[in-house]
Amino acid sequence: MVTATVLIVLLLAGLFFLPRTGVALLMALIVAIGGFEWARLCGLGVTESRVYAAAIVIGLLVLVSVEVWRPAFLAGAAFWILAVPAWLWLGLGARQRSGLIPLGFLVLVPPALAMVVLEPLDALLALAVAWIADTAAYFAGRRWGRRKLAPSISPGKTWEGAAGGLIGAAAYAMILSILFAGMQGTRMAAFLGAAALLVAVSIVGDLFESAVKRQAGVKDSGSILPGHGGMLDRIDSATAVLPVAALLVPWLKGTA
Repeated sequence: MVTATVLIVLLLAGLFFLPRTGVALLMALIVAIGGFEWARLCGLGVTESRVYAAAIVIGLLVLVSVEVWRPAFLAGAAFWILAVPAWLWLGLGARQRSGLIPLGFLVLVPPALAMVVLEPLDALLALAVAWIADTAAYFAGRRWGRRKLAPSISPGKTWEGAAGGLIGAAAYAMILSILFAGMQGTRMAAFLGAAALLVAVSIVGDLFESAVKRQAGVKDSGSILPGHGGMLDRIDSATAVLPVAALLVPWLKGTA
């Protein structure tokens, strides 16, 4: 709990008080750690993993500098909404480890770019969807969980927990709609639809990272965070939520 609290405080401080360049450098640090862990999960050695992490950081900084944003978000959203669910359905095995190597760029760069591009409040509100859904799913799953969502990937997740997460996110979306768009039925429906999509991709992101760890034969992606495993263990849902949110936010604001 202490580690998670410190991480959230540092993230919020960075978002709201650092200039865009500072946020980009903060995201580069997170991407470097996540990239190293991803490479290790893919079976690369220590030296190769460091080179891989450096390559991902360079890719992120290049996109930030040239402002190639929307194509990156579209690629990330398509990956999480279309490709990953199909992959999980077919099964992710150890024989596919080498195929996962290039996917680290899609997993890490678009969400980091979204954190740089989005307004701090918009990024926080998007992340809160994943946090609220995850918390609600945990309590709903403990109380009513019976039917396993993906027993071969993450035995602790249940359909009842997922439903609880969706309900929690829906309540959150209704509050946001009232605060930012009033009680208009169409606007509230838009907020609810966006929240439902973000909850779905957050679950997909969590399951995908669990599947990658399972094929690597490890419990955690790393050990950099005391009591919390690796960086990827903490950002699995966010990696899926943020690129989709970066496309949804302008639409919700009516500026798309």
